Amino acid sequence: MLITFEETVELIKQGKTLHIAADESILDKLPKGNWIGGTTPYFISEEGGVFSKDRLFVNELDFGLDTRIAVYGKYNIFQIVEECYDNGLTLLIMPYGSQVAAKYAKEAPDVEELLMHPTIGWISGMDLEKMVQAKVYDGSTGTSYTDKAVVMYVELPEGKTALINMVNIFSDDKTDPVIRFYDNDLSVTKCTVNGHEVNFAEYIEKKGIAPQMPLVADHNGSYFNTSIKSVENGCVGFYAPVFKNIDYRFATYVDDYPSEFQKKVKEAGTHEPVLSFNCILNFTYGKLTDQKILPFTGPVTFGEVAYQLLNQTLVFCEIMG
Repeated sequence: MLITFEETVELIKQGKTLHIAADESILDKLPKGNWIGGTTPYFISEEGGVFSKDRLFVNELDFGLDTRIAVYGKYNIFQIVEECYDNGLTLLIMPYGSQVAAKYAKEAPDVEELLMHPTIGWISGMDLEKMVQAKVYDGSTGTSYTDKAVVMYVELPEGKTALINMVNIFSDDKTDPVIRFYDNDLSVTKCTVNGHEVNFAEYIEKKGIAPQMPLVADHNGSYFNTSIKSVENGCVGFYAPVFKNIDYRFATYVDDYPSEFQKKVKEAGTHEPVLSFNCILNFTYGKLTDQKILPFTGPVTFGEVAYQLLNQTLVFCEIMG
């Protein structure tokens, strides 16, 4: 729910367990309490997509038996698989551009234990017109961080399970060339296309590939996106890393991005999400300002976590049982 500062303060004072997303200017003023948060001024509210620096998106996590808050750096981020509840939900927020986010992005797919513990989260961001440093917040201490991850562990009652899912509008054309990379990285110069080495930036420019079209990898029918951040000076930068020994293709071109996104949301069926995170690239390319996509309300993010880091997706969590 998108609410005022005063309403948020009252929930904190009542001792509620909260997840909060808002602009830095307003998060800095919140009192200590049982909450974690991250910076973004973009939201998908019940009224539609909005930009606001004076309201906060707040999720009340009232489905848990108990909660714990922890803070991690790049050297110990994967302790989350050791310190979570046996039956619970791990909610993770990391700042955009931070080393901890980069490490998580590159190494999470190789941490098999993650798949045994429901993990959802997002990359905090900023006003695209200002591009200040993104932050995360440990509300229990009132401390903000630009280089740490903040985590809330939620213990679930017996018989309840957290289910993580996503909505992705992209797929690939199996007749398109297969692209492979030499390493797990957030930027590359060379790759192979159907087995032939090329400069990737030159390949993109020569083919006239639209910047809103991500690379996609097909994992048993589920598509994972890697969005292009920049193409300059012979180098291609990504919002999430590419991985070696994975077959990539560019996404099939989407002619009407907003309509396709709305279509995929409807196809997702009836859900009751307790958390939902939608990518800033969907917000901008999909022209989601004032667009309702109920019941998927929440912060607009600079990367989504559904076990691993994703791009140009909507991820959500439901409590089942």
